[in-house]
Amino acid sequence: MKTIILFFSFLFSLNGFCQASLCRTSIWGKSEVFQKNEVNKYADYDFSVLWNTTENNAVYGIIGDNYQRMRIKFISIKKNQKNKNEYLVHGKSQVKSNTCDFTGTITILNIKELKKAKFGLDDEYKNAGIKSQGLLAASYKFIEDKKQKNTGEFQGKLETIFYVAKNNAVKYHDIESYRDGYFNNAFTGIWKSNNSGQEKICNWGDYRIPNINCDFDIGAGELSVSKKYLKNGWLDKPNEKWWK
Repeated sequence: MKTIILFFSFLFSLNGFCQASLCRTSIWGKSEVFQKNEVNKYADYDFSVLWNTTENNAVYGIIGDNYQRMRIKFISIKKNQKNKNEYLVHGKSQVKSNTCDFTGTITILNIKELKKAKFGLDDEYKNAGIKSQGLLAASYKFIEDKKQKNTGEFQGKLETIFYVAKNNAVKYHDIESYRDGYFNNAFTGIWKSNNSGQEKICNWGDYRIPNINCDFDIGAGELSVSKKYLKNGWLDKPNEKWWK
């Protein structure tokens, strides 16, 4: 009995917060991909393009259990030549009027290939020569500059879908971006304060926010924040290039 209690306590600690009903917990279902980890097969590819393709005004994030709006921008992403599965990241975050610089890493842990190819609306990509389509899972850790105000560390897991084009280039998987449920680059984790050690849920993604309460995003075709959360920064209009 004690072992069972400890197990469920561990699961709860991974979530960080008691959330009864979560939406967008995975980009593709487990049944859609082969379970073999192909990370070594893709070690020589450069995935850095995937995390900076989407325009920043379509990258949405939250921090804290009140779902305060959080903005994030990757300034540069470079593959670590000493570790083929690691990427060196520099970026900026913003909560309310507080903007911070951060540096850190994205480390690819797992790549699973899609079982049945997706070719988009009316099979638009069927003759495009796509070689493979996949779902990568990674860990990330970004450390904000401690010399700045209200800083901390981001850490958690990442899911990204991609495809390999006929020229062997890695491409951002937007083949089904026409679908209402589409999202990509799902970052889910926590932000931990450098000053107090307090941890807050902190998730962001392209077009939609992953792993959040289902009552937050009530939109069909695009993100639409419910009235319950609008006061937490979702009515603010920032400078279009807030990271400059």
